[in-house]
Amino acid sequence: MLLLKVSYESVIQALQSLKANKLRTFLSLLGISIGIFCIISVLAAVNSLERTIKEGFGELGSETIIVDIFPWSEDPGQNYWKYIKRPAPSFRDYEEVKKKLKVPHKATFAIYVNGRTIKYKSSSVQGAYILGSTHEFPEVQTVDIEKGRYFTQNEYNNASNKVILGAKIANELFLLTDPIGKSVKLFGQKFQVIGVMKEEGDNPFNFISYDECTWITYNTVKKFIDTEGKGVFDGGKVLYVKGKEGVETDELKESLRGTLRSIRKLKPREEDNFSLNQVSVLESVIDNVFGVVYLAGSFIGFFALLVGMVSVANIMFVSVKERTNIIGIKKALGAKKFIILLEFLIEAIILCIIGGLIGLGLVQLVLKIVSAVTPIEFYASPKYMLFGVACSIIVGMIAGMIPAYMASRMDPVEAIRQ
Repeated sequence: MLLLKVSYESVIQALQSLKANKLRTFLSLLGISIGIFCIISVLAAVNSLERTIKEGFGELGSETIIVDIFPWSEDPGQNYWKYIKRPAPSFRDYEEVKKKLKVPHKATFAIYVNGRTIKYKSSSVQGAYILGSTHEFPEVQTVDIEKGRYFTQNEYNNASNKVILGAKIANELFLLTDPIGKSVKLFGQKFQVIGVMKEEGDNPFNFISYDECTWITYNTVKKFIDTEGKGVFDGGKVLYVKGKEGVETDELKESLRGTLRSIRKLKPREEDNFSLNQVSVLESVIDNVFGVVYLAGSFIGFFALLVGMVSVANIMFVSVKERTNIIGIKKALGAKKFIILLEFLIEAIILCIIGGLIGLGLVQLVLKIVSAVTPIEFYASPKYMLFGVACSIIVGMIAGMIPAYMASRMDPVEAIRQ
């Protein structure tokens, strides 16, 4: 009961101090507000950016192994000419992996063709990329079809002119019209729209943007493009392999490496002429990069808070000086040391919490503005908001401890005389 009474009186005194010394209080709160703003805004912004990047990579699947010519674990520019000479993954690799890979798995082969024009009546979209995949693609990669359906096995086998559109392509071609069942023109021929993929939104870090995709079967794309020729190919080829339930990724990776070396007839001492990549490699690189950024942001925020702490400590020293006479009277009337100490400590904490809340309000405002003008959604999660309040309380306790201790140790007679 006594503790509640002391706390209530301390809050009232803190608020009175705010009103009585507006400029001094403003300058003190400014330091705390800037400190909390710096540390929380940096942490929230970096966390939002990291989350956006990982979501972009996440569509590949963390357990999927992607066979490519370039390794993701290093800068491809360092050994560009070495890697560019490697043979790209081929449909033959895909067929042989399906036959020979002993580990239970699912595999799919995809070809990405750049810059084609797709038309519907008077509407057209230029520069749309073509995805031509084998029939197992949805079993290995995360792709959501919002309207319509997927290709049937007969449509795949017969290389039917059927197409599934990305959300952005469908919106630009058909506006408010339902595209399912309509015919579009691609490669100079008519294709029937059988599905529309779910919109992914503007994520600048999407590894593959399905919103701008025109999806047909691999057998269909072979009718229009020499996918296995040695000539210049405007696009990319990727082999995806995913272990079935219960298969360890490392086991799958080693077995796949041996299988591919056998398929490509590599000698024991020859280097691999392919790279086995995983999203986890990218995520570990991202974690390392953002770990440094988090550390730098925390370092900056710490010094900003240190400045705010000094300013609050200064205002508390002044507050103790101004109320020396009152402290003496309280002690003469029997107030114990811990009561005096608690009063000033709570006052310092209240000042810091107010400053911290102002800083958190600024964080939310700035993050909303940045989110509105960039394709990335920035926000401060509840844990960062609570962390900001906790920092304010800790700073208040540290800043107010010495002034409060000095006040509690005053001699009542000497204090009343002053």
